[in-house]
Amino acid sequence: MTTRLPADMPPETDLPEAEGPLKRDLIAGLEKGLQVIEAFDQERSRLTISEVAQRTGLTRAAARRYLITLAHLGYVRHEQKLFSLTPKVLRLGQSYLHSARLPRIVQPLLYRLAYSLEEAASAGVLDHDELVCVAAVSAGRVVSATLQPGTRVPAFCTANGRVLLASLPQQEIEALLARLQPEQITSFTIVNKERLLLEVARTRAQGYAIVDQELELGLRTIAVPLRNFRGDTVAAMNISVHAARMPVEEIIERCLPPLLKAQVELAALL
Repeated sequence: MTTRLPADMPPETDLPEAEGPLKRDLIAGLEKGLQVIEAFDQERSRLTISEVAQRTGLTRAAARRYLITLAHLGYVRHEQKLFSLTPKVLRLGQSYLHSARLPRIVQPLLYRLAYSLEEAASAGVLDHDELVCVAAVSAGRVVSATLQPGTRVPAFCTANGRVLLASLPQQEIEALLARLQPEQITSFTIVNKERLLLEVARTRAQGYAIVDQELELGLRTIAVPLRNFRGDTVAAMNISVHAARMPVEEIIERCLPPLLKAQVELAALL
């Protein structure tokens, strides 16, 4: 059966190549509008027009127009000379969580894992240098505020992140670490790039990652990759525990077998 392109679609030769779309196919206004939204973060939740311009590389006049437009649409509020995001921005993330297959498929198995082990479980995907949580179940144990859908944390110091980094080609891993400036988040955080390369290699060799209090004191996590039926890694899944309750050896003994079992089940669904 031959699949026909819609009449308004460009011929195959004009479709985006692997290296990226053609410039004429991009909508610059949408790109810049999203950059304005991304200019706000935890450290700077309220910004002036000049600060938005500086963070996005826009002129002050352009930043002003984008902010006024976003305010008109309800994504930004304006208080005196300061702008801040409104809760409506959450709709953008919710659209992904509600429409993507991955969170819907993973969530039931996370429930089973979390409640059988009585520990917190979550799944995440890689977004550039960060890990984004797409599904989570606490099972009554709130071990970390980072284990919530939508939260973003550095990939280099998380178990899910290292599993996903280990799935990348070696050249991409080295390029990522070359541009990375690892932050010493806790006294346990590995910031030496050679050691990080070794940890990623260890993760690839053994098929799972354990991170001991590198992201947050008292938080230990074990993670495995989630692969689709073709064997491609599409996400990572973990179990997180309080360090005071469970040593590393017990995490491997108790949590790794059910994680690997869930990994096999999900491979047939992803």
